[in-house]
Amino acid sequence: MLATPHPLTYEDIVRRALLEDVGRGGDLTTDAVVAPGDGATASIVARRAGRVAGLEVARMAFRLLDGAVRFDVVTADGCDAGRGDTLAVVQGPARPILTGERTALNFLGRLSGIASVTRDVVALVAPHPARVVCTRKTTPGLRLLEKYAVRAGGGANHRFGLDDAVLVKDNHVVAAGDVGEAIRRVRRHVGHMVKVEVEVDTLAQLEVALREAVDAVLLDNMDVETLREAVRMVGGRALTEASGGITPQTAAAVAATGVDLMSIGWLTHSAPSLDVALDFSFKV
Repeated sequence: MLATPHPLTYEDIVRRALLEDVGRGGDLTTDAVVAPGDGATASIVARRAGRVAGLEVARMAFRLLDGAVRFDVVTADGCDAGRGDTLAVVQGPARPILTGERTALNFLGRLSGIASVTRDVVALVAPHPARVVCTRKTTPGLRLLEKYAVRAGGGANHRFGLDDAVLVKDNHVVAAGDVGEAIRRVRRHVGHMVKVEVEVDTLAQLEVALREAVDAVLLDNMDVETLREAVRMVGGRALTEASGGITPQTAAAVAATGVDLMSIGWLTHSAPSLDVALDFSFKV
């Protein structure tokens, strides 16, 4: 079952987005055109087929403007919607519905776009046990929500931040002098509960990492043949993560090498937004 983030974790994100939109003077157009007592019913619809994510965030946009707005979900997060399908129905005072429209749709379209491309990659690798995971290549301030969208698409999350776990990358290796020394420094610094992963570019670096008994190895920009040999070398002693250059065209071949994880940055940094819209009918 898809677990939605607690509202407290994203309320401030939505509040800041609304403040960005209403500015200092409020919604000049809506306040001039729509009378305070006017009501409206609006349907949020998908203009393009895709995987839905972000409905509770959209709900928050309207709720923060007016608690009297009713938001009824029709096609839930984690479900697929066809072109023209209704995702939710919004009813209540017309002014906050119009004022919150763009903020709500921006979040919903962005998160549904991430969920949709994730779903597609997950389907490509479905014959294999490899899990598709995201990275920290997220929109500043939106990481929590974008990583949720990856889960809505059937993917899984890598670390949320630098304090989740250790990931020794190439620049850390340069700073330490070599892979082994970087890992030993990490072991002296962190507690026993902290997982340690190390990025390796070559099979020689992988041998060193395995001698240091790391928890996971990130196999960076390796071709399929090298990935297959790396998985054989690891032999289940650590989690194996393929990263770098994974595309829809190569995903299945990478998964077939036997890696445990496939981390893909473009799930969050380059996914096109799903086209969603709000269709209104007014009542006075």
